[in-house]
Amino acid sequence: MLLDIRPVLLVIGALLSVLGVAMFIPALIDLALGDAQWRVFAASGAVTLFVGGGLWLATRKGRVEFTRRQAFMMTVLTWASLSAFGALPFLWSGVVPTYTDAFFESMSGITTTGSTVMSGLDGMQAGILLWRGILQWLGGLGVIVMAIAVLPMLQVGGMQLFQAESFSTAEKILPRATQISAGLTALYILFTVICGSLYYSAGMTALDATVHGMTTVATGGLSSHDASIGHYGSARIELIAIVFMILGSLPFILYIQAMRGQWKRLFIDSEIRTFFMLLALFISIATFYAIETNTFTGIEALRHSAFNVVSVMTGTGYASTDYQLWGPFTIAFFFFIMFIGGCQGSTACGLKVFRLQVMFQVLKQHINRIVFPNGVFVKRYSGYPLADNVSAAVMSYFFLYVVSFLVLAILLQMTGLDFVTSLSGAGTAIANVGPGVGHIIGPSGNFQPLNDVAKWLLAFGMLLGRLELLTVLVLFLPSFWRE
Repeated sequence: MLLDIRPVLLVIGALLSVLGVAMFIPALIDLALGDAQWRVFAASGAVTLFVGGGLWLATRKGRVEFTRRQAFMMTVLTWASLSAFGALPFLWSGVVPTYTDAFFESMSGITTTGSTVMSGLDGMQAGILLWRGILQWLGGLGVIVMAIAVLPMLQVGGMQLFQAESFSTAEKILPRATQISAGLTALYILFTVICGSLYYSAGMTALDATVHGMTTVATGGLSSHDASIGHYGSARIELIAIVFMILGSLPFILYIQAMRGQWKRLFIDSEIRTFFMLLALFISIATFYAIETNTFTGIEALRHSAFNVVSVMTGTGYASTDYQLWGPFTIAFFFFIMFIGGCQGSTACGLKVFRLQVMFQVLKQHINRIVFPNGVFVKRYSGYPLADNVSAAVMSYFFLYVVSFLVLAILLQMTGLDFVTSLSGAGTAIANVGPGVGHIIGPSGNFQPLNDVAKWLLAFGMLLGRLELLTVLVLFLPSFWRE
């Protein structure tokens, strides 16, 4: 039986329409500033709105219900479609030379990765800078809704651990996602407005504050300056960024529950506590190393260590300084922590802290059984017994994560890239971090020098990492297309 793609096209059409409307925002900004580039955004918005609206009108009749297979298709094709059309302003404005570069920049934005092929940002037109921020902002919101309403039902990588009863069937995705997205969107907007206002009060221009407000809360990291946050050299701005990068990395559903009176859950949640413990540990290590190597002293060591550790671990990718210059240890250190990520149901990326907790519990149980063969040991998460199917899903996900990273690194090296660039490029794409390590794609470089094949591979890696691997890879299985 052929797969009915009408519900899939309905969702894609609706979201493309939203993207098309969003393109008129930078068009209005450029028009107000007297920049002729407003026509680019107006044309891009018209094309995107025409295609999206056409798909929606053609498929909106009748009752819409999703099967599990349709949900997988919807998730992957939606992100791919948004990236494809989000690339139009980059291409038609001439800020990038090819569609490959435009698609790479758009995919990096919509997946909140933060890798870029663009330079000369300090003198670039306002509309393009704002569009990069809008892409990451929309992508961050989409990630939250997907993590709460879709992935638990699809049982991807142990996400069934957070499956609420109301998300127990695929048919309930749309109504529940619509219901819960309203509260999440309001909170997301509130965080963005507060963050942007604080940036403005700290000395940023209105445009910079808006762009950085959107990309900070989305833990995306695209900046309006080539030197990223380091352009300002301001401890106050870095502190604001730290606070909102962390807020963006915590479970948004707990914020909603806190607003309904269940505020204690923010303090007793085991994933949040582990997240802060890891942050404290890594910041301490980075600070100690910076002081020991005389890279920084005193409070400056803590300042730069805290900012860069939070930025890399949460997958934001801002840089206040080129941490590669601290010494060889920091290259390996930051490469390691970028895979960790934030909490589930947040805008952060990476493996997610809860998976590290589950793997620790599995390892702990295994060691206890070796030492005490007759003992009975129960795996627990947040005080509750951990089901074997969740443990198996997390361990399988981790294995697939490592394999995907290594395969992508090998493929990148086959395109002619050096070993360091291939390895860090694969890592930063799968982990959706942004900058890698090495002299080409490190914190002080970008991805423009890479060849086109490598850019397409990295764009696929970004999609793979953002959609939790299995959501994408399952489409390549022949059995998926058979009933």
